Amino acid sequence: MQKIATKVFVWASIAFAIIGMIMVLTIDQNQGPSPIMLRFLFASVIIILTSFALSVASKYLNSKS
Repeated sequence: MQKIATKVFVWASIAFAIIGMIMVLTIDQNQGPSPIMLRFLFASVIIILTSFALSVASKYLNSKS
């Protein structure tokens, strides 16, 4: 499970970087960032935090047994 969570963490981090760069490059000075891109960015943050927590918990639980 730790390997899967780590892979999800890496891919979500890459997606976060790509979405962040797209937001920076396509921002409209008059209207601000796109709400859809903000949703994608926040979704990737939630996935990153969840997969990191699962990876750490899995590592901790595997070392305890």
